[in-house]
Amino acid sequence: MVSRRQFMQAAPLGALSLAGLGLPMAALAAARTIEDIPPDRIVSFLGDNVPSRPAQLPARLLAAMKGREDIGDLYLAEGATGALEQQFARMLGKEDAAFMPSGTMANQIAIRLHCAGRSRVLLQEESHVYRDESDAVAVMSSINPVPVAGGVSEGLYDGMLAAFARSGEDPFPVDVGAVSIESPVRRLDGATVKQETIARIAALAHGKGARMHLDGARLLLMCGLPGFDLRSYCGPFDSVYVSLYKYLGAPFGAILAGEKAFVEKARQARHVFGGALYHGWTAAILASATLDGFEARFARVHAAADDLLARLAKKPGVTVERVVDGSNIVFLRLDDNVATGLRERLTEHDIAIRKVRDGRLQLVFNETILRKPVASIAAAF
Repeated sequence: MVSRRQFMQAAPLGALSLAGLGLPMAALAAARTIEDIPPDRIVSFLGDNVPSRPAQLPARLLAAMKGREDIGDLYLAEGATGALEQQFARMLGKEDAAFMPSGTMANQIAIRLHCAGRSRVLLQEESHVYRDESDAVAVMSSINPVPVAGGVSEGLYDGMLAAFARSGEDPFPVDVGAVSIESPVRRLDGATVKQETIARIAALAHGKGARMHLDGARLLLMCGLPGFDLRSYCGPFDSVYVSLYKYLGAPFGAILAGEKAFVEKARQARHVFGGALYHGWTAAILASATLDGFEARFARVHAAADDLLARLAKKPGVTVERVVDGSNIVFLRLDDNVATGLRERLTEHDIAIRKVRDGRLQLVFNETILRKPVASIAAAF
């Protein structure tokens, strides 16, 4: 038998204080956290990607390699990397595509090549190129970025028109070499630029001798939105960048697509920028495996999300706030009685959400929403 003295010596002070408050010993167990949810069961509203842990990588690679031959590449040529490039070129409706180590490099190389001696690029003031790439277009390529207001609205065209006019003013006109448009826009909660607006801007830019670049890091998240056609959307652009790691399951990488002559120059510039990796097949083969059937699957994601939001909107204390021209991000306005303890309650049902801030919850939809019936997800809220 354990004596009272032995028990007192062995028990943690925190446990004794809780016991003194009359709490059961079960309350001493740590609350379940998001990290405790098995990665193959989690329904995550945290981000664009399907969550994965480093320990899963070997199994994921083996599954992606099954039945595949000629996987290895050398300095990003041929193998799985070359196959992914052609897979993307077909999907985006472009002549060719090149693997890039990062999206920043893809954007920088595209703008550098498009400007070709012209000293200005026009871009949204909220864009990743302007806000999140450390002034690289100026530092690396001596190109001056001109931020344009308008976000994703029709006003973006008016801003571009005014920027072109200012650049052409006498007595010292400056040529604009490129227009870079981000869509969806991360800093605008995934809002997208309408295809009609893009067509007007492209006609303006091409009429001025400037080239069009699409920072489409999250472009494929638009698949399944009403009226969206991937090839048509990419049509007005001379180059398109898509991320491989944000939602396609690769550990790194990007794709830059365009005309054959442009892509060949992009590969040369990639080497100059230090991006000619010895191997890229690990990222390429994982992205390729996810890319197969992605458009159809993400259409199901959007349908499931719409169903879920319709159910949540009927719950007392919940108001759905959609992003205008949004993609896969929606907000919920929650009364205090709903918000209190919501994260912990959902964790018990293998559902992961962000923290509720000032009564507002951001939901980011990805393929994990397809793992449970929508009705059961809604019931857990």
